[in-house]
Amino acid sequence: AIQKDHVHLLIQTNPRESIARVVQLLKGGSSRIIRMEFPELEEFLWGDSFWGDGYFAESIGSKNEKVMREYIQNQESS
Repeated sequence: AIQKDHVHLLIQTNPRESIARVVQLLKGGSSRIIRMEFPELEEFLWGDSFWGDGYFAESIGSKNEKVMREYIQNQESS
């Protein structure tokens, strides 16, 4: 779910991959693609960073996946 000031993602990763590395790949890759598709955004950025430095990650079990999916889907109505 894309919000005005943040993005919610529900992803499954390899447990051997660090969360920091996964976030780095997501932010770096998406930043590159967005900058290529929308070069006019460059004038609105402060410095070299497209995304903010922070992130929140939480591990959930399969029982909570449905709850998390519903939470993310309902963010548009919040």
